[in-house]
Amino acid sequence: MPLQPRAVVLLSGGLDSATTLAIARSRGLECHALSFRYGQRHAVEVEAAARVARSLGVAQHLVLDIDLRRFGGSALTGGLEVPKGRSVEEMQQSIPVTYVPARNTIMLAYALAWAEVLEAQSIYIGVNALDYSGYPDCRPEYIAAFERLANLATKAGVEGRSLRIEAPLITCSKAQIIRQGLELGVDYSLTTSCYDPAPDGAACGGCDACLLRLRGFAECGVADPIRYQRLATGLNKEN
Repeated sequence: MPLQPRAVVLLSGGLDSATTLAIARSRGLECHALSFRYGQRHAVEVEAAARVARSLGVAQHLVLDIDLRRFGGSALTGGLEVPKGRSVEEMQQSIPVTYVPARNTIMLAYALAWAEVLEAQSIYIGVNALDYSGYPDCRPEYIAAFERLANLATKAGVEGRSLRIEAPLITCSKAQIIRQGLELGVDYSLTTSCYDPAPDGAACGGCDACLLRLRGFAECGVADPIRYQRLATGLNKEN
């Protein structure tokens, strides 16, 4: 076993995953970050993940290529339109077209393989069951089920070296997440959350991810430091 406990951290480059990485580091873990180019229209997030990984000093940062566009079925990996301007109530009514089929399961499976090789004791993922857009793979029962699978399906688990799936933000609001991150020194100007950014990386300001992010910063009384093409009225000032 490594002298310092290790963790694999799924790092998308967004607000939640950056905060999750900072939490893992604050717990004294040697963090190995894992990101994906999966054919997402917001591939600018991979560049953001690299910035966050450098800023927070991970031991390693791997970026893997998997082509989920071959399957489609999502506005993030196909030609469907990204919803804009929805209320939180509308977001919670049904699973939106920005849901990528089985994405968290696929990414956690890759993280599990790497964690076993690294002899890591945990995998960290920034899923959230409160301020989320109705994704089924962001719920506590899903995380618990994958942890059971991880310990049934690996040599490490069978030999008694159990692995935990840590989702430290799962019951937090966006405002609570931002406050935690600021306390831990996360530079949110390095992150991106937008599902439909401009070619230069500016956030659209109207998709579900932008609206939830902007609401979180507004509730904290802190300006969101990233650039927006346009902003939802009353949520934030022009950057």
